[in-house]
Amino acid sequence: MAGHVQDRWYTTSIGPDGKPVRVKSDRYGTGLRYRARYIGPDGSEKSKSFPDRQKRRAEQWLIDIASDMSRGQYIDPRAARITFKAYAEKWLATHAIDPSSRVVIEQRLRLHAFRFLGSRPLDSFRPEHIRALVSALESDPAVSGGYARNIYGDVRAVLSAAVDDGLLPRNPCSAKSVRPPTVEPRRVVPWLPVQVRAVRAGLPERYRSMVDVGAGCGLRQGEIVGLAEDALDFENGTLRVIRQVKLIRGKAVFAPPKGNKERDVPLPSSVAEALRAHMDRFKPVEITLPWRKPDGPKVTARLLFTNTAGGLVWRSNFNVQEWKPALASAGLIPEAGEDGKYKSAREHGVHALRHFYASVLLDAGESIKAVSQYLGHSDPGLTLRVYAHLMPSSQERTRKAVDQVLPAPDESDGPETAQ
Repeated sequence: MAGHVQDRWYTTSIGPDGKPVRVKSDRYGTGLRYRARYIGPDGSEKSKSFPDRQKRRAEQWLIDIASDMSRGQYIDPRAARITFKAYAEKWLATHAIDPSSRVVIEQRLRLHAFRFLGSRPLDSFRPEHIRALVSALESDPAVSGGYARNIYGDVRAVLSAAVDDGLLPRNPCSAKSVRPPTVEPRRVVPWLPVQVRAVRAGLPERYRSMVDVGAGCGLRQGEIVGLAEDALDFENGTLRVIRQVKLIRGKAVFAPPKGNKERDVPLPSSVAEALRAHMDRFKPVEITLPWRKPDGPKVTARLLFTNTAGGLVWRSNFNVQEWKPALASAGLIPEAGEDGKYKSAREHGVHALRHFYASVLLDAGESIKAVSQYLGHSDPGLTLRVYAHLMPSSQERTRKAVDQVLPAPDESDGPETAQ
């Protein structure tokens, strides 16, 4: 057994006969009686107190500590008493992710995870606590399945880091009884070409070519807003996606594309002609923003799309003031209500142009790998999961292939009927 158990209700003194005797201490009858003490791997003394009549429990605690040390599973009791909220904030401050992702994760933890788990010490975590979190998220009508799974993923990541730091023996999210929040699969329904054209026509002229770039090259909204002259190679028919505009706590910054994945996208001649006409009508404007984070180095780019004041196109303003009216004029969403506001239309956001782009390529027989590359996905498997149902059916190709090899038999060539 590592360490020893101290009885604080008694002390040892030398009696009249010169022999040690136990005498009541000044703490006799008050407070926790036993203190189990040991020296931790870091060389400092650790201890835990137990009440009267629980000496065996204190001794067993020391035995368990010694066993954990021998198996390499020792957890410092004091360090493990840190709350989930305190540890998560510390983890987030040192987590190597881009600033905008840090803001999003911090918001999810603060608004949801901390409400259920924030005050819980790390060493008290059990699978039941994670199951309760999942149940609460799934029963919240304001939290979608995908968003709930992101919150769960954040919690799992924090607890995994706690395991790595020696504050938890195992991640409770890994228990067999714990499952992530359920996400109802929703199939992407791409717009028809006539709908794309109708939305384009409903936008002010200075923004119409944003539709050309989204539907014709598959760029994300932030990449469209950050599109500059240096990205266009008209001679070779290529658009180089090298930057996007992101908002970090309300501050606009230039940043690499999602996943830090720059990519080359084929520039169709129709899109090239539309961009040339746009640049003749609305000259590119030099916009200077910090790089990656609000206090990052300044970077200047000649952006193709700017607002009426010659400044940056702010996504929130554009979506409300320009995009939704265009959706309504195209018949994709109802007209604004009496209060002048439009209903939420997440499935008809600017991202719908990327879905249209993917559907066009797949329908033309382009490979999943190529579509994934042009969309800037991290993995072709992601592209397949999102767009597999849009791929042309192989049944007709199968029928044609077999028919070419095994044509229908000629009835005259068959065996004669026996007379």
